[in-house]
Amino acid sequence: MGAGSGAAALVAGGGWASARGAAGPGAAGSRIQHSIVHWCFGENGEKWDIERMCRVARQLGCRSIELIPYACYPVLKRFGLVCAITQIDMGSDPPFVKGFNDPHHWPRVMKATRDAIDLAAANGSPSVICFTGFGARDPENPDSPRVSKEEGARNCVAGLKQVVGYAEQKKVTLCLEILNSRATDHPMKGHAGYQGDHADYCIEIIRQVGSPRLKLLFDIYHVQVMDGDVIRRIREYRDLIGHVHTAGNPGRNELDDRQEIHFPPIMRALVDAGYRGYVGHEFIPTGDPYQGLRKAIRTCDV
Repeated sequence: MGAGSGAAALVAGGGWASARGAAGPGAAGSRIQHSIVHWCFGENGEKWDIERMCRVARQLGCRSIELIPYACYPVLKRFGLVCAITQIDMGSDPPFVKGFNDPHHWPRVMKATRDAIDLAAANGSPSVICFTGFGARDPENPDSPRVSKEEGARNCVAGLKQVVGYAEQKKVTLCLEILNSRATDHPMKGHAGYQGDHADYCIEIIRQVGSPRLKLLFDIYHVQVMDGDVIRRIREYRDLIGHVHTAGNPGRNELDDRQEIHFPPIMRALVDAGYRGYVGHEFIPTGDPYQGLRKAIRTCDV
């Protein structure tokens, strides 16, 4: 751990101790199922390895580490954790770039999605993430053919209908994520060119597909950047939210008093709307990542 993390110190045997003891802030009594998003947590500029992250999850009362490399699933099982939402493997391409909005990418996207569904079903992971994709076929090439948002939505409906039946068969839920296209100061804070950049756009695709195994990945940070009115949207989409992510805005950093989102009433709105799924903490730490996670979990416990 970094300096100043006296409330989270290594103890004998490699476990963690916190001010609230072994139960952790997200343990029994919380109405929120907390999850740690793998990619964004590290120490001194380096990623936590999966075993350390599992120990942190157990210490803080989290039940899941999500969007992890496929090779890490046996480690999760050993620690009694699950992967709340399974990533799709698009090789060297970020999974959100080439999506269902362009039939040119369907062979790769559908194979990757089916493979992820199989992995999720075999390991008790309830969900698999999916994306609309970018409007340009090759975002690095300014002359690349483009897909309009209207055509992209139609293509998403047609493409998702071809794979959602497999998700139904395997009892796994596909979660279509909204990503903001406004923030441009960091490659993971915003995604200029992503077509599913408004919640209503993604919801309309989900409604047209019409399967209980396709829902929305309601990322509070991205929704706030693009649309706002977060609590009203939770109430409107209550039957269509399959997974939730957190991060502060602006900056996609800690859930603290330097950002504009007030998370406790949002968490209460989720609970009141009947949401019983996982809440994945997906912020980019600016300080001690353990302390940031601990504060996020305390903030969101309602």
